[in-house]
Amino acid sequence: MDTEQAVRRFGPQFVAEQRSRYGRRPPESRMLSYDLAVLDEYEPWRAWLDEQLDLLPGAAAGVFAANLWRDQNFWPYVIELAAGAALRQQGFGVEYERRWGNLTPDWTVVDGGGAPVALVEVLTHSPPKGTFAKMKAWHALVERLKQVPVPVVLTVAGDPSRPLAAPDARTSKRIALDLRNALLSPLHLTVFRSQGYTFLLQADRNTGQTMQAPGMSTILIPPSNVAGVVSARSVTAGIEEKVRKYRALAQEAGLPLIVAAGAHKFTGLHVEQLDDLLKGSPTLRFQFNYGDPFINAPVEIDPSNPPRWTMPPELAGVLWVNNDFPFATAWRPNANTRTPAPPALIAPPVG
Repeated sequence: MDTEQAVRRFGPQFVAEQRSRYGRRPPESRMLSYDLAVLDEYEPWRAWLDEQLDLLPGAAAGVFAANLWRDQNFWPYVIELAAGAALRQQGFGVEYERRWGNLTPDWTVVDGGGAPVALVEVLTHSPPKGTFAKMKAWHALVERLKQVPVPVVLTVAGDPSRPLAAPDARTSKRIALDLRNALLSPLHLTVFRSQGYTFLLQADRNTGQTMQAPGMSTILIPPSNVAGVVSARSVTAGIEEKVRKYRALAQEAGLPLIVAAGAHKFTGLHVEQLDDLLKGSPTLRFQFNYGDPFINAPVEIDPSNPPRWTMPPELAGVLWVNNDFPFATAWRPNANTRTPAPPALIAPPVG
């Protein structure tokens, strides 16, 4: 018997349990992280998660393991664990949620003798509340339309000035029935209306002919629900809130305060957007998919006076955590901090 495999939280037994519990469900009824939990290509992710949880106190590791795969928890937990791993990689120890009076910073960095050298709070930028539910609602309609044996591609028309509401389960069922009847009829329609929604038949841009979907079923490209401006302004606002909460503690303890920040995959946010704000770069970035009728509300930009963020003096710097495995980090120091981080903590890791 392989003891190492037996004690793994997210090893073969976990994968088998996830497949048994969720594998027969339609995709929209699964957790968004289902593929990460079961596919062989993500085995290194799961092994890494096991390793990180083994480094936490038992009670904390149990809470992480029990709640990690929930949609609202997965990326915040991963970013938090990755921040701890990055701090250890610099040769320091870390204590998870060490109590300092009434406060418990996510990580307290300690030197070889156990003396604290820095306080680290973690911030994860996530999509707006309700995004996951809307995505799953659209995906439910996508799955229903896959049952229509007509290989065409559809998109949803909408008001370009506002987001398109997602259909509920009953509405999706009625839409799928209406579209099935329309697509199987002898009429060659290009516009289909059902339950207050308008669906458009897509044509090949080169030939002008109806676009053929792969396989033998109807493909709907729904709104992504993540379209819009990609900016780090909400992250910097969150960082400032963390500083307000912990600056008195950092000052009293005489320790540098660091915020480790990262972002959920769906936000499209990377360290480049943080750098744009730090430099005051006159850059505006959007993310959207082919099926998005609404991209963003009107945005006013003054190229001669773009938004710029100055780190609070109580902040030693920002440790950005990438959301691609193996979760590389990038240090953005505060040149005007009152309490700088130890040089060895922010130096590029050896090797």
